[in-house]
Amino acid sequence: MSEKFTRKAHHPYETKSNMVKRMNRIEGQIRGITGMIEKDVYCDDILHQFMSVESALRGVKATLLEAHMKGCIVHQIQDGQVEVIDEVLKTIEKMTR
Repeated sequence: MSEKFTRKAHHPYETKSNMVKRMNRIEGQIRGITGMIEKDVYCDDILHQFMSVESALRGVKATLLEAHMKGCIVHQIQDGQVEVIDEVLKTIEKMTR
């Protein structure tokens, strides 16, 4: 496992639990879309489901970014790891493309 994935997040249980629940719902939505495609459901109806999933993902992504900045980033800066600022700026740049 790379060093990048050995670091741990610093999120309250409630935040983590909320994100997991939301991701499980999104996973169900994705399975539903697959079923719609298999059943030849009208394309426009499927596209609306895709938009719903994308909106839900944006919400979870925003929650995670906020938690990351308020938790993980703060902890790393307090530990003297100020290079984390450049890391999060690059991540935000990628997210906004």
